[in-house]
Amino acid sequence: MAGASNTLHESTEKLLPLTIDLHRALVSLQEELEAVDWYRQRADAAADAELRQVLLHNMREEIEHASMLLEWIRRREPLFDHELRTYLFTDTPIVAREAEEEQRGL
Repeated sequence: MAGASNTLHESTEKLLPLTIDLHRALVSLQEELEAVDWYRQRADAAADAELRQVLLHNMREEIEHASMLLEWIRRREPLFDHELRTYLFTDTPIVAREAEEEQRGL
C-alpha cells in the first residue's frame, strides 16, 4: 500500500489484525470514491455520447464497490454500524438526526 493515505501510522506488530483489515478497507473506500469523482468529471467533459455512457457505467461500478466496502466496514466496526444506522436511509434532515441522538444521550 503505497502513498501517504495508504501507510500505517503505527508498527504492524502493535496493530490488531482487524485494525489492519479495516485500514485496507478504508483506503480502498477512499480509492473507490475518488474513482467515482473522476469518472463523473470525465463523463461531464466527454464530447462523445458513447464515451460518456461508458464513463458513467464505470462510475456506477465504482459506486457499487464503495457500497460493498462500506457494508463490510459496518459489519465489523460497531461505531460505524451505529452511525450508519442513525444517518442513512432516513428522511429526517441530517443535522436534526444528530440533535435527536444527542437528546437521547447517544
